Amino acid sequence: MTEFSSEEKTILVQYGIKKFENEEIIVEKLKSVLSEKDIQRTIDTLLGTQRVRRIGPEILENNESHTELPELPDNLKPIIDNL
Repeated sequence: MTEFSSEEKTILVQYGIKKFENEEIIVEKLKSVLSEKDIQRTIDTLLGTQRVRRIGPEILENNESHTELPELPDNLKPIIDNL
């Protein structure tokens, strides 16, 4: 597994949320690049900082009215495209 900075992990999870919304699917898709523990920790951090909101028991949504989605770095684009 590639080592990502905490900012890169955050960006990967936010774009995973944008693409899938269902928490279970997001975790399943991202497990190929991040550990499940890292994914859950990042989701918890995003919820705590209100960059992501929960709109149902399993549905997550980027809180784009509160904060903009960060720009996707070139090194992470292929990962998001392949999810």
